Amino acid sequence: MRILITGCAGFIGYSLSTYLLKKKIKVFGIDNLNSVYDLKLKKDRLKNLQKNRNFKFFKIDIRNKEKLNQNFLINNYTHVINLAAVAGVRKSIKNPNSYFKNNVNGFFNIIETSKNFKIRHFIYASSSSVYGNSKIYPVKEKNLTDQPESFYASTKKINEIISYSYSGIYNLPCTGLRFFTVYGPWGRPDMALFKFVNNILNNKKIDLFNYGNHFRDFTYIDDVVECVYRLINKPSKLKIPNEIFNISNQKSHNLKNYVKMIEKELNIKAKVNPIPLQKGDVKKTYGSVNKLFKFIDYKPETDIKSGLKNYIKWYKKYYI
Repeated sequence: MRILITGCAGFIGYSLSTYLLKKKIKVFGIDNLNSVYDLKLKKDRLKNLQKNRNFKFFKIDIRNKEKLNQNFLINNYTHVINLAAVAGVRKSIKNPNSYFKNNVNGFFNIIETSKNFKIRHFIYASSSSVYGNSKIYPVKEKNLTDQPESFYASTKKINEIISYSYSGIYNLPCTGLRFFTVYGPWGRPDMALFKFVNNILNNKKIDLFNYGNHFRDFTYIDDVVECVYRLINKPSKLKIPNEIFNISNQKSHNLKNYVKMIEKELNIKAKVNPIPLQKGDVKKTYGSVNKLFKFIDYKPETDIKSGLKNYIKWYKKYYI
């Protein structure tokens, strides 16, 4: 088994690579090491991975189809896990061009190359944002997903449609993963958890969008990578070999209560700046993992208090 992970210096890509290397699996990683967020964090993740002899890194942008093709030709991959993308709802509204180039053109390049090299299983990151503002919870994979609230969500929906076409036309086994607010050690600094912890510790105000009335299904990183690991050798056996799974904790937490849990763990009271609902934001995420559980006999189970404790412990060690 020769696994390629795109976006290996990103949060989920790094965590998954680390997990697979512990399992003695050879991992090949590509990343363009862009500066969408703190480049030092990406380089530190990569430095950790490169300590392992079973890891090989290539600095490649998935928008460069020619370099991708050359890389596939040399390395004889059997599985591809595409985690390379530009993330974030609000940024996609300000800069849709970047999201189209990375998340649509880039995705097309990687799935087309995977098809050409007859990859056994193509796994890719989708997002809970494809559900938009659902009226029914918990959301299931069969729910409506054609009313996205953000352009980021649109790019992920496009990925799902392309992968279905490739499964049907070219018999490429594809699995899409709708991640629900993944958090944990080595997490992205542009996400709410980092901003909350960082600002509280530095005596700065935290922005509470929608006046703190959001609900989020927070999914701990260790659970996420375990799910992906169990799916690697389980491609769909349907006539059209295409599957979509929610990767969620199947619990939805109010943002105000979430901040209280962080305050308790830090033993510091937060200064709060309540602001209105922002364009592109969904009010609630809450996903069912029944389909996933039936398929791999596992579902995310880390409770939010334990996950936050682990994150804050890592944050203090890395940043302080």
